[in-house]
Amino acid sequence: MDEVLIEDRGAIRFLTLNRPEKRNALNDALVDALKTALGEAHENEELRAVVIRGAGKDFCSGADLSALQKIAGASYEDNLEDAHNLAELFAMPRKMRVPVIAAVHGRALAGGCGLATACDLVLATETAHFGYPEVKIGFVPAIVTAFLRRNIGEKRAFELITQGFEFAAQQALELGLVNRVFAEDQFDVEVENYCSVYEKLSPTAVSLTKDLLYGMDSLAFEESIELGTETNVEARMSEDCQTGIAKFLNK
Repeated sequence: MDEVLIEDRGAIRFLTLNRPEKRNALNDALVDALKTALGEAHENEELRAVVIRGAGKDFCSGADLSALQKIAGASYEDNLEDAHNLAELFAMPRKMRVPVIAAVHGRALAGGCGLATACDLVLATETAHFGYPEVKIGFVPAIVTAFLRRNIGEKRAFELITQGFEFAAQQALELGLVNRVFAEDQFDVEVENYCSVYEKLSPTAVSLTKDLLYGMDSLAFEESIELGTETNVEARMSEDCQTGIAKFLNK
């Protein structure tokens, strides 16, 4: 059985975590398969967006039991290698050319919530639940913290990762962790409609905008202005912008 199912709908690629019997829990095979699928999507210039979703009842329940057993008996070096592998997966969406969108139904917990948080955008059903419960077993949601504090701010992030409670989609929306909440019975249609917007936009402009937004992370204000200036010029010189201006002027 393939760990990740791949389906293209127009210029939108759907990547489905395919371990429904395990609530799509993350193990080495699933992490590696998802990294490969994301890498292939990044290289495909026909795509305009990528959606990550889960098969069965849940988006992703976190680490697989076998993965937790491996952590318990592994050396520091082995655990460091394993953590780096997960960190590489979480870092991939931000580095990709196109928007990467998590479509969350059921539960997104621990590493599964981390995966959703690492995506550019998050869509959820009304009944979806999120949580970073790692502290309850003496663990730390460490890698995702770099993303979470950028998404919702320090104080809100502190509460979620040190108390470990589950929270519903509406609260996730209010926190800024989720972009849109849709009805359960219309979720697939609403996700497709939401993502189809990117088929109508300039892929160059979307990619440049994404690079600019994340490129400002470690910059001072003046440096951010300079990066914005350089991106402005790069956009002006792009074929998409030249074509768009010509169409506008010839209306």
